[in-house]
This record gives sequence, structure tokens and C-alpha cells, in this order.
Amino acid sequence: MTPKTTALLPLLKQYFGYTSFRPLQEEIISDSLAGKDVLAILPTGGGKSLCFQLPALARPGLTVVVSPLIALMKDQVDSLQASGIAATFLNSSLEADESRKRLRGLHQGEYRLLYVAPERLMLSGFLSDLQRWNVNLIAVDEAHCISEWGHDFRPEYRQLPTVRSLFPNVPMMALTATATERVREDIIALLNLGASSCYVASFNRPNLTYRVLARTKAYEQTLAFIRERRRDCGIVYCYSRKNAETVAERLNADGIKAKAYHAGLDGKDRARNQELFLRDEVRVICATIAFGMGINKPNVRFVIHYDLPKNIEGYYQETGRGGRDGLPGECLLLFSAADVVKQTQFIEEKPNPDEQRIAREQLQLMVHYAESSQCRRAELLRYFGETFPEENCGACDNCLTPRSTFDGTIAAQKFLSCVFRIREKSGFGVGLNHIVEVLTGGDVEKIRRWGHHELSTYNIGHEHSRPEWQVIGRELVRLGYLRQTTEKFSVLEMTNEGRALLRERKKVTLTKPVTAPESRTKSPRAGEITCDEVLFERLRDLRRKLADERDVPAYIVFSDVALRQMSRDYPSNDYAFARISGVGEKKLREFGQIFLAEIASHLQTSPRQMFADDSFAADPAPKAHLNDTSRESLRMFQAGESVEQIAQKRTLTVGTVYWHIATSIESGQQVDISSLVTKEDQEIIAAAFGKFGFGNLTGMNESLGNKFDFGILRICRALLQKK
Repeated sequence: MTPKTTALLPLLKQYFGYTSFRPLQEEIISDSLAGKDVLAILPTGGGKSLCFQLPALARPGLTVVVSPLIALMKDQVDSLQASGIAATFLNSSLEADESRKRLRGLHQGEYRLLYVAPERLMLSGFLSDLQRWNVNLIAVDEAHCISEWGHDFRPEYRQLPTVRSLFPNVPMMALTATATERVREDIIALLNLGASSCYVASFNRPNLTYRVLARTKAYEQTLAFIRERRRDCGIVYCYSRKNAETVAERLNADGIKAKAYHAGLDGKDRARNQELFLRDEVRVICATIAFGMGINKPNVRFVIHYDLPKNIEGYYQETGRGGRDGLPGECLLLFSAADVVKQTQFIEEKPNPDEQRIAREQLQLMVHYAESSQCRRAELLRYFGETFPEENCGACDNCLTPRSTFDGTIAAQKFLSCVFRIREKSGFGVGLNHIVEVLTGGDVEKIRRWGHHELSTYNIGHEHSRPEWQVIGRELVRLGYLRQTTEKFSVLEMTNEGRALLRERKKVTLTKPVTAPESRTKSPRAGEITCDEVLFERLRDLRRKLADERDVPAYIVFSDVALRQMSRDYPSNDYAFARISGVGEKKLREFGQIFLAEIASHLQTSPRQMFADDSFAADPAPKAHLNDTSRESLRMFQAGESVEQIAQKRTLTVGTVYWHIATSIESGQQVDISSLVTKEDQEIIAAAFGKFGFGNLTGMNESLGNKFDFGILRICRALLQKK
């Protein structure tokens, strides 16, 4: 920690209630205070806003925040004002008198932060005013909007370089939660960030669980999922306005308070529905992608994608609105191949061929994610250029309940042979659906016209249905045996790997497609803060009353994390209350005695509960199911064979064998691990888990100098959780 950022710690606690920085915040803030341009890629909930809010308090002048949505501005300013920070916004939602009042305050230097939309910023009169307001930093939030390769391109962002020319000596900070390497390059070039510092945090959200289910009866699946989470609030993302309206109406009819949110609603209705959701008066918001950018509602516990998203970046950002407070969040995607056809039709309506090509490429990657049998977390991180260090994340459907596989060698040979024979006969490639028609003996005009009914591969695929062949074809693309072009008439082409597979008759293992759930869809609540639930509900009711009195959302008063810590630690004085996360000076003065009195009142009628030392320990997970392959690895280990010997004999990786041993412990088996890790090292690891909690193996291992294999840590964690 630098002397400059150490000096900021009192401000961090005074205004925001925190005693330390999150990853990369310190470095970003330090560079900004040194007058450098910065590009910050931090995941949703990773603390982007603090990177420009804290420096704004550390020096004189005005920090200007370019923000794309009115709701985002109001949300951020409400939070800042509740913490005693002089902030304001200017946008079209304000009456003329109120706008003039705020402009007077800006001329008089009353504010430290100003939020403004890019359209307002670019008005000539406004730029003239800005040059008189002693601007010390320009922060561009949601900076991916400037790139055509970003998932939410906004043409008005392209005007921002003009601001740079007017303020050449003012540092600029660009921030976003989602940006591939290509989008990062666009941001740097278009905003003219020059020799800027670029900070990219991990895109991993360890508190989120990812699931993909076959979409059969979408509404019934959605209703069942929400009913299992009776006290939780969440977002249902729909592709169309009609779907958003219909799902909201049906949920209300089934007793779940829900509202729709989409661009077709009147502005006042849209704002009112959002406000009801922010204040927990509505439990579910059914929305198009127009909803949620920058909304700081921390206690969204689930995000459902009712329809297939257009691209992975949008999906990642939308799922990232769950669990912003660090507590568990569940992400469910309902997938149907029919969605691919629908999305493709929308893409073909785009007037620009380049936009079509980009959209098709992004859709292909989204479909690959939905149908993949690999770890969902690893797939998401790989898209953003990051490698997930573990083989099993323990928090996605493919890791929790791996899908069945089958010997797909014959199917792969038939499909690839069909691709080869069609190109050999016709001299051109065809799309996936045409190949499936040939394999299944389709009697359509194109097959007859091109003579494809004469091919040796015609009608040789009767053992699979057409939807099954489509899934097989897409998996062969995903495995690298085929390449799918992104032109308007997309065709499949054989790769070198595909030719080698045919030539050498290699064995191919394929995965059965995602299906509807055989049992309930609720995921383990790993990462929850255990606490006195009765007291937690009392404090939630108190928070709601105080928020209503102040006409702000409940989380502006305190987050769920803060309430759970209060319900766990039972603070009895100002000093103890000030140690709760998120309690700064103003909130201590305003709310301290009220909450302390409520806690004391609860303890007069209810006994004080005792909890484990780790305030972020996971709830006990259900016993893991010990399958045959894990049981065999355990048998060999207990017979005295080393992990390396087992891996070699069973043609597994060492990490997989470690995983089998950890699963055995979780399932209730007695396992002696003294041959794997010494008693002294077990004590060191246990102490680290006590400090960092069970949910962050990467951070914990870094604190130990990356001394231990992740498999060893997983095994020790299983033993500690069992105890």
C-alpha cells in the first residue's frame, strides 16, 4: 500500500464504512491521483464506482461521471448523499427549476461529483460551463458502450473524444465490467487514453451458480424456480417486450409480485416499476436487456434468462446483477434450439453486413456456452481471456451434476463424411440444417436440385432425430472438427482436426444435450453468512421502515451483508456497530442507536446464538453423491497407492484424483490424508480458511505464497467443513 492510498483509509471508513480496498482498487486510485489515464475492467460488484468516488473526496475540484442511464445516476447519487457526500446529477428527468438550482450549486463549487449523460455533456453550453468548474477527473462509466464489438454499443459515446480535446490535462478513467481484448483496444483508441494504465480484475464471480436447462415449458419452469425461493428477489430477462409483459402478468396471477420493464413502457411507468423493485415492494422484475445497467441493488438473489441472450458479454453482465453484495446468487438459462433460429432471423434484419457478421459470431459462441458440457465458469472466463485454475468449480450444473456422455465415433464419422461428400460433389459448403436433412433422408427441393439424394451419406442417420443431429453438429464445431462461417449464409467447413479424425478413425466422446431437470433446481447456498435469522428479519423490517421514511430503496440504509453481520455479531455499542461492513460516520450517527436498540430488544426475549468464527463460512452442503469412478479412486488410495499412481493407472489427471478424494470425504467416508499433507501444513491451511472463508481458494492460496496444490486445499476444505 502506497503512502498516498494509506492516507485515504480514514476517508474510506468515514464515508463508505470499509477498512480495506478490494482487489485493484488501490492501484487504480493511486494512478488516478497521480494524474494518469486509467482503464479499469472490474466485474459487477467489484467496486468500480469507488475508484472515482474516493479520489473525488481526496482533492479539490469536481469529478464528472459520464453515465448512460438516468436510473443509474439517481441510484448512485442517492447512495452517496446517504453517506454524506456532496453529489448530484443532471438529466432530462429534472424539472427546469431543479436543474437551475443544481447548476447554481455547481457554479458555487458545492459538489464533489456530477453524474451526466453523454448527450447532455456534449451540448456546447454545457461544455463551456464545465470548463469553469475546476474538473479534476472525467470518469466514463460503462465504457464498453463506445465499441461496436461491445454488447451494448451506443453511438452517443463516440462523441466523447471531443471532451478529451477540451480537457487535455484532466485525467480520464474508463470503467466497465465486461470487455474482451478487442473491446479494450477500442476503448483505449477511441477515448485517446494514450499510455494509460490498464487494470483487469478476475471475471470470476465465485458466489454465483450457473445452470442451463432445456426449455420445455418455460413459464412453468420459471414459476417453479421462483416459488422455491419464497423470500428472494430476482430478475427474469426476456428477449421481447411481449414476453416481459406476459411473464409479469402470469406471475402476478400466481401470487408473485412482479412488474415488467422495457423500452416500450411510458417513462414514468418504467421508472415506477424499477423503483418498486429497488424498494423490495416487487419481488420480481421481468425485463428486456434495457433493465439493469449500473443498478446497484445488491440483494438480487437470482437471474433467469427466459430467452437465449444475444452474446456472452451481455449474458455475463446480466447474470452479474445477481449477488452484488457477495452473498449467493443463482443464474438460470432456459435454452432451446428454436431460440437460435429466432435470433438468426433478427440478425438478418440488420442493415449493415458487418454488424450481421459480428452478431452471428457472437450468437455462435453463446450457443456453444449453452450446449457445452464443460465447467460453465471456466467457459465464461475463457471468453474473457482468463483461465480458471480448478477443474471443478462446484457451482455450475456441469460440475455439480455432470451430463452423461456416449461413444459418438460413428455419429461423428457420418456427420463429417456428409460434409465432405457434399463439398466434393457440389464444390461448395452448406449449412447445418441441410446436412441434417441429407443424413435423415429429407425429401426437399434443394437436395433434389443439387443431387444430394445420390450421395452415399444420404439417409444414413436414421438412428438419431433431426434435433439430435443438430446438437451433434454443433458439438463437433465446439470440439474443433468443424468450423462454422459467419456470413449471411453460414456453412460448415471441415478443419484439419476433422480430416484427421476421419482418416485415423479416432474415437470421439460426445455429450448428451441439456435436459429438463429431474429434480428441484435450487442450488446449494454456498457463501451465505450464517446468522440469527429471526433477528435478521426484524432488522430487515426496521430497515424497510427507515428507508420508506427517507423515500429511498432499503439497501441505501444498509445492505443485507451488514444486516447479517449485525444478526451474527450482536453489536451492543457504537464501537462494535462501527465495525460492521458499510457503517461509516454518517450512518453510525443516523442509524446506530436505532439498530442497537432493536438488537438489544431482540436479546431480551431470544437467546443469543453461537456461530463458527468464520463470518463468511458456507452453510453445510448436502452430502456429495459418491459415484463409481470416485469410489474406485478412493479404494486404490486407501490400498496405499499414491495419487500419481492412481492417475497414471486410470488415465486421469492428478487434479481429478484429488477431486475424487475430496468428494469421498464430503459424502461421509473416513479418509486419512496424512500421506498427502503433514499435520503442520493442515494447521496452516485451516488457519487460512478461518481467515478467508471457504469460498475463495485462489485468494487464500495466494496469501500462502501459492505453496499448495488446489487439490490439497479442496481436500482440507472438505475435512474442515465436515467437522
